[in-house]
Order: sequence, then C-alpha cells, then structure tokens
Amino acid sequence: MGNAFTSYIDTAQVVLYLFWIFFFGLIWWLRKEDRREGYPLEKDNPRIVGTTADILFPTPKTFALPHGGTYTAPNFSRDTRDVGATRTSAAAGSPLEPTGAPMLAGVGPSSWAAREDAPELTRDGRDAIVPLRIATDFRFFAGSDPRGWDVRGLDEALVGICTDIWVDRSDMQVRYIEVALTGIEGDEGKRLIPYAMFACDGDKRVVRCAAITGAQFADVPVLKSVDKVTLLEEEKIGAYYAGGRMYATAKRLGPVV
Repeated sequence: MGNAFTSYIDTAQVVLYLFWIFFFGLIWWLRKEDRREGYPLEKDNPRIVGTTADILFPTPKTFALPHGGTYTAPNFSRDTRDVGATRTSAAAGSPLEPTGAPMLAGVGPSSWAAREDAPELTRDGRDAIVPLRIATDFRFFAGSDPRGWDVRGLDEALVGICTDIWVDRSDMQVRYIEVALTGIEGDEGKRLIPYAMFACDGDKRVVRCAAITGAQFADVPVLKSVDKVTLLEEEKIGAYYAGGRMYATAKRLGPVV
C-alpha cells in the first residue's frame, strides 16, 4: 500500500518539470531586473515614450551609494536635453546632422552622457583623478616626462605648454595631461587632453594631439576647479576630442578613396 503511489511517479520526469519551472522563473526575474535603467524605450520619430505600466518592470529598489546617499531604480527619469541636430530624413533611425558647432552638439561621436557633476572618488573618499601637484605621493617613471614640452594640434600649430599630468589614484595610470594655452593667462587657459588623444615625441620634446586643430583647443570644455575634474566634465571633454576625429576638418567628413 505504501508503494502504490510512488510506483506511478517517474522521478526523472518530475525533476525535469521542476527544472523547467525554475528556469522559467529565472528568465522572468532576469528580464525584469534588466529593466531597472534605460526603460521604457522611446521612439525617435515622433519622440514617444513607452508605457511604464508594463508588468515586466521590477518593483523599485533603493541602493546605498558607497560614499553616502541612495539611488532608487527604476525611476523612469528621461534625458530631456535638446538634441543639437536635425534629421537627414523622416525615416526612423535616420542619421542626424549636427546644428551649430558639431564638436559641441552632443550627438554622434561628440555625444556625452549626463553623469553626475561631481568627481569620481577613491574607496577612502578622495578625488580619484588629480594632477601630480595634488597627488604628491605619485612619481612619474613611465617614459619621458612631458611637463614643459610644447603641445601642438593636428595642424602642427603651437597650442601651449604641458604644465602637469593628471593621474588616476585608483587605477594607477595617467588619465590626462594639462595644457596652458598660449595667449590666455591664469587658470582660464588650462585645458585637459585625454591620454588616448595625444602622443609624445621625446626627440623633439613635443606633445601632439591629432584629434583637433590648434585653434579648436580654445573650445575644449573648461574645468570648474583647476585641481579636480567631475564625471560630467570628463564626459564632455572626451566627447569634444572624439568629435574632432570626425568634425575637426572638412576632409574627415567624407570617404577617403
């Protein structure tokens, strides 16, 4: 009598069914969790935001930030910035043509994300990216020290003098060099060049930036503080030089045969 019920159960089949139920629940949970940020989606022509009542959206969760404060997601906040470009056609997904100064339009290669306007911090709460004049516990040993060298743009025009090197305290590497522009006195003439956007010529003691021309350095975003850079400022600086790779000269806009 005790074995009458179990004799009709296929254990392997029961385990398979349980796995299917578990796997379906896992997929359901993952698809909800990946909608914490960036959703709902929106159409670009016309600009219509999707519904926030979708059953696949997770319930809001509050996260404790490492240096104080909290962040709740999903919060359905949108990027409401005006797009500095016009559509090349009415078709959805058509390319955008920048309006005004293309390297400052915030679209295409010069696009940037609206990150927090505060510096990145190390685990102990210090500014992560700082010049060597602040990071006095750092020493420069990787090749030639470019401080004091001339800085030139892609057109070989003299831009200014390299005055400092900005390092990342967390990753132990160079992030930027600081340039004092020729003809602009004081801190207003300071600009940063990302590490990936310049090359050092040790023989001629010259730093060359092939991303933009000498005249275009004047429009590189200026820091609010000469000794720290915020996440938002990093975005805009990087976007400006990246945009120069396409928009700095008319020749770069067309195909090269």
